[in-house]
Amino acid sequence: MRIVDLIRRRGPFLSLEFFPPKDRTTWPAFYAEVEKLKALDPLFVSVTYGAGGGTQDNTLDVVTHLKRDMGLEPMAHLTCVGASSEALHGFLGALKDAGIENVLALRGDPPKDRPDFSFEGQEFRHASDLVTFIRRHYPGLGVGVAGIPTKHPELASVEDDLKWLKFKLDVGGDFVVTQLFYDNDHYFGYVGKLRALGVEAPVIPGILPVMSMKSAQFIAGLNGREVFGGFYEVLERTHAEGGDEAVRALGLAHATKQAQDLIDRGAPGVHLYTLNRAEACLEIADKLKF
Repeated sequence: MRIVDLIRRRGPFLSLEFFPPKDRTTWPAFYAEVEKLKALDPLFVSVTYGAGGGTQDNTLDVVTHLKRDMGLEPMAHLTCVGASSEALHGFLGALKDAGIENVLALRGDPPKDRPDFSFEGQEFRHASDLVTFIRRHYPGLGVGVAGIPTKHPELASVEDDLKWLKFKLDVGGDFVVTQLFYDNDHYFGYVGKLRALGVEAPVIPGILPVMSMKSAQFIAGLNGREVFGGFYEVLERTHAEGGDEAVRALGLAHATKQAQDLIDRGAPGVHLYTLNRAEACLEIADKLKF
């Protein structure tokens, strides 16, 4: 079933994100983690997509297994990087044949091993190009798009970011899944601005618990410290006083508080970035009240 229809049928929910391990010998351990998380009754699970062919076949095989053998509702990620109409038809046709009914349309990041790569001149340059293609050729598929509550780093302003997100929805996106943030005011301010533009699509907040100071530094390097809304400095002090064990405890507590506040204030659900590890997500979900 299309995810947007599932959202309309159900109250506050949890959804989960996984990435397919490149080494298939690790898949039994990966599926064991997924099995543990089935206890959370996720509304859907998303599976990331390898740029330029890296793990595209893995994504297809994983979402097929999650749907057919584990009874989950999977959403396959799809990126513009290296995409062509022919390749997209192959991937989307295979998804359709496997009974997969949802995709997340993304621009994606340039390949790290291709410093000269540019989206200029590519057949698909923007996520909106993917959405338009899917709607034209696979109208029955559910299509999610990504949003960034603290602004895309390549855009000049929040207003530009919101304009392009609205465009992705106008050409056929059903709902939004946000990238991570650590201050809920970022999310609610973002949704409020979208509603003021006439956007009524569900906006699902994405939550990633901080598990170590190294991971916090990595997140800050990718997204900037603004995604933390002051939480980064708290993490630094906690690490100085108690090390990564204290950071992990604080990160889980913060993510739990975030998720509960989002639910209490009317978010349609919470999307947990699992990093393929069940323990942290189970700890968070065990404390939530719906």
